[in-house]
Amino acid sequence: MEIVILGCGYVGLDLGRQLADGGHAVTGVRRSGDGVRRIEDAGFDAVRADVTDAADLEAVPDADAIVFAASSGGRGADAAREVYVEGLRTAIDAFGARDDPPERLIYTSSTGVHGDHDGDWVDEETPLEPTTEKTAVLAEAERIAIERSSERGFEGTVVRFAGLYGPDRYRLERYLDGPVTAGYLNMVHRDDAAGAVRHLLETDRARGEVVQVVDDEPVDKWTFADWLADECGLERPPKRTKAQRLADDDLSEAARRRILTSKRCSNETLRDLGYEFAYPTFREGYRDAVESYST
Repeated sequence: MEIVILGCGYVGLDLGRQLADGGHAVTGVRRSGDGVRRIEDAGFDAVRADVTDAADLEAVPDADAIVFAASSGGRGADAAREVYVEGLRTAIDAFGARDDPPERLIYTSSTGVHGDHDGDWVDEETPLEPTTEKTAVLAEAERIAIERSSERGFEGTVVRFAGLYGPDRYRLERYLDGPVTAGYLNMVHRDDAAGAVRHLLETDRARGEVVQVVDDEPVDKWTFADWLADECGLERPPKRTKAQRLADDDLSEAARRRILTSKRCSNETLRDLGYEFAYPTFREGYRDAVESYST
């Protein structure tokens, strides 16, 4: 299978490695020279192009499948719209207009589109209630991924990642030092985020569908912090209720919304599609980080 990964960063690089190791022809796309070198170092082909520029995308080869995994770099809603809405639309139109268009597209979204559900479970059928301008943009992009791909003659899949962690992204101090505010963590290890996309491509599953990619156990933040401290041989960190944290004068509006947003994301659909996790819970996923910290 020939696969193009548009925006080949934290997840895309590992996805490319997994696919290349499986014998697929993979091309990663980044807009910077440094990004291109990182793709080449990972062992597969690279093209320098901006996903928001149709002319740039002409340099990208044809493919059986396109994975849109570009990032807005953690910037605000306007930057997110430029990449996730305009960039995605540009990519779909550019590849869809080719003599040999792709058969499918996978767009990587976020479980942040769900908004607040007061700790209740959510799945792919739960109506979306984005609480910020940025997550509203992500919800709009999900619609584009499914609907515009269909208009262009191929099928789109939306993959919603929970909070990504793994190599170079464990943030132990946040939970070891505290204070830790109440709420739930929905997480997935970087290797499983990439592995789930690989699985959907290789099994040709979930065309025209939405799939949440989250591990088996959404966990209470206080429970997670206490487990992490115990494993690292440290005192358990101080805790704060949501009410206590919301009373702080220096709290930004974005931080306030994060505190008020609570849900538990189900991975039943992904499990039913046959994916087997390398790191089914935080206990397995944080083992390397704990061992490194302890030594």
